[in-house]
Amino acid sequence: MARQIKLGAFLPGGGQHIAAWRHPDQPLDGATNLKFHIELAQTAERGLFDAYFLADGLAVAFGGGVEGGNARVVGFEPVTLFSAIAPFTTHIGFIATASTTYEEPYALARKFASLDLISGGRAGWNVVTTATEAAARNFNRDRQLPHAARYRRAAEHVAVVKALWESFEDDAFVRDRDRGVYFDVDKVHRIDHQGEHFKVEGPLNVLRSAQGHPVIVQAGQSEDGRDLAASTAEVIFTAHQKLETAQDFYRDIKTRATGLGRDPAHVLVMPGVSPFIGRTRAEAQEKYEKLTGLIVEEDGLALIKALTGGELDLRGLDLDGPLPPVAPTEGMKSRQALIRQIADENSFSIRQLYQWIASARGHFTLVGSAVEIADTLQDWFENEGADGFNILPPWLPTGLNDFVDLVIPELQRRGLFRTAYEGRTLRDNLGLPYPHTRWRQPYAAAAE
Repeated sequence: MARQIKLGAFLPGGGQHIAAWRHPDQPLDGATNLKFHIELAQTAERGLFDAYFLADGLAVAFGGGVEGGNARVVGFEPVTLFSAIAPFTTHIGFIATASTTYEEPYALARKFASLDLISGGRAGWNVVTTATEAAARNFNRDRQLPHAARYRRAAEHVAVVKALWESFEDDAFVRDRDRGVYFDVDKVHRIDHQGEHFKVEGPLNVLRSAQGHPVIVQAGQSEDGRDLAASTAEVIFTAHQKLETAQDFYRDIKTRATGLGRDPAHVLVMPGVSPFIGRTRAEAQEKYEKLTGLIVEEDGLALIKALTGGELDLRGLDLDGPLPPVAPTEGMKSRQALIRQIADENSFSIRQLYQWIASARGHFTLVGSAVEIADTLQDWFENEGADGFNILPPWLPTGLNDFVDLVIPELQRRGLFRTAYEGRTLRDNLGLPYPHTRWRQPYAAAAE
């Protein structure tokens, strides 16, 4: 079958745009409304999306607005939420974010393996190192770990989690009532890991799912992030404003993965796109301007501060003047550089900058008709810019409905997107191979 676009739906219940909660179409309690999240998942499944994705934060981030900031201040813990949603869906996957810096491998491996079983093999883990000082102070630290140290810990963390997910061989559970044998003790394995950051004996007390183990997703763009992604990730979320930089990233990741002995076709690169969609470009532009006009100024300034490392205080400056210089911090270095690049290349004032990143926070914002949106996605997909896209609807449910009802049919007409799910697991639909355990080969050889 011809290669087709893969799609994730990034759907925080409170909306992507920092002013989404002020839009009359957006439920005011969407961030913590389970029924609303279930409806979003069902709409995304109607649109045949591969997965519902959620980021996660480990600290309260106030928007800074005079009325108390924006709706992103609260939200559900993603694994808990997806476990509640899964029974109301059949095919769509669930990619939840969890931190290698502030979670222990055993607990993380256990909860994701549980979600994978509950969903019938539709779970994914978005690996993050968590880059905020506020999060550090919630986990017994005065400051966050240095960038390089976070990534060394992350590499070891992922290795331990993957080993734990292999604790039970696929056929370990005999469940023979007559013989009184529940599982084959020879097919369960400790991992006995001792490393720089973790000491874990194992085995994990959760068995494997229909897809083996959760899909591993990663989003780092720094050198350390790319190394981790190329060596461990099966899906990579990334942020680019132009096809040229997306191509550079795409080719670099595929080359690194190949050099590590991996099949580059099994490392899917999915840039983020935040689309404002209309039946005409004028209608789309009207939607963009309406939502932009709802931004509380203090929220916009707080957003820039957060994305440039948390050190830049813009209060009192001329908002129609340029963004001042800011030194990089130990936070998300690649995102800090991207925000600077957006400001400089577009000659944006401070006000124009926060208006542009208010929905996508550095991801690609598109404003246009369904045909124009599809044209851009097709261009990136066919020219080594992407294997698919992580779609960030600016506000909900309207932004998601627009994509499902207008863009999806256009992509299908072009033969670029599925008309039915390929299988029942997330791996089936993403076209990723089943991850056999390291124990499979010795037993297979013995059987011969």
